[in-house]
Amino acid sequence: MRLLQLLPVVAGLLAIGGLQADLPLALDLAAETARQTVVDREPGQYLGHPTTVLLEDGHTILCVYPKGHGRGAIQFKRSTDGGHTWSERLPVPASWATSKETPTIHRVIDAQGRKRLVLFSGLHPIRTALSEDDGGHWTELMPAGEWGGIVAMASVVPTHRPGEYLALFHDDGRYFLPAPLTTKPPTFTLLSTRSTDGGLSWSFPETILSRSDIHLCEPGAVRSPDGRELAVLLRENSRSHNSFLITTRDDGRTWSAPRELPPALTGDRHTAKYTHDGRLFVSFRDMAADSPTKGDWVAWVGRYENIVGGRPGQYRVRLMKNHHQYDCAYPGVEVLPDDTIVTTTYGHWTPGEQPYVVSVRLRLDELDARTKR
Repeated sequence: MRLLQLLPVVAGLLAIGGLQADLPLALDLAAETARQTVVDREPGQYLGHPTTVLLEDGHTILCVYPKGHGRGAIQFKRSTDGGHTWSERLPVPASWATSKETPTIHRVIDAQGRKRLVLFSGLHPIRTALSEDDGGHWTELMPAGEWGGIVAMASVVPTHRPGEYLALFHDDGRYFLPAPLTTKPPTFTLLSTRSTDGGLSWSFPETILSRSDIHLCEPGAVRSPDGRELAVLLRENSRSHNSFLITTRDDGRTWSAPRELPPALTGDRHTAKYTHDGRLFVSFRDMAADSPTKGDWVAWVGRYENIVGGRPGQYRVRLMKNHHQYDCAYPGVEVLPDDTIVTTTYGHWTPGEQPYVVSVRLRLDELDARTKR
């Protein structure tokens, strides 16, 4: 009799944890509203696709996002207290209203140590705007070259040469050239471009890989702890495979063949940051086929070696429930000096309403303690 009474409980735990051993969902934070801070919300208006950058003071976070679904006037906000509160929408150059795609923001430093911020706006041509004073003033959007792409730039990482940065993005044939060059089935191309002058100019892009059997896009890059290797997690857009991984040990001059990741890391727009104990917190939209949180905003916790070794990692966390089949989670992730993670994204957080932008705060030590309980 006791066994029969326990069966529903066991079944419920399996549903929460995932039916596969490699989908270790340990915690669900979706109902913990005290962790959540609204960055921006406007009745009847779609607000989405934010990117953030943490400044060197350890508490100023800048956030950019479009007023619309993947395109629209770029909005800009600042938090001066580590994401607890956010400013009103800040003034921006007039050309930011002409943005055609998701904006991204990155910190770059030239060989002389001069810091600047670079903002990208995609499709054709990819355009950039610069700030030399931590976002106080910005240039207008100007073409980076006679080439374009999608989600520019999903990742910007420093190489081992002072002032040099490697930027990664993708295209499906529609935007790289002035006229579309599409195929059936679509061919997805991963591309890289370099800046050797701290983000002022960018080289003509090089092809990393181009394939139609798998649709790899939205590259999310993270360096190995020893700095020697760069790993890139990739969305698989045909939805017929898990996410993929490629690596490089020469700052992107040569790359490994793509290999499939486990379901635990299968999703869209991965953003990875190290915490103080050397673990990685990876935020993304869950798209694993058998996941109980498919379409929600989740995070993966584990080590770099888990990712490159194809292992599922330590555990996963649902950050917020998305009341939509898939439309959420182009996330920013920042780790504050006290090891607090501030992760920021958009989603359909309220049923029947347009998406809006929210930050969630957490620490891995508190999550660890709860998973042990």
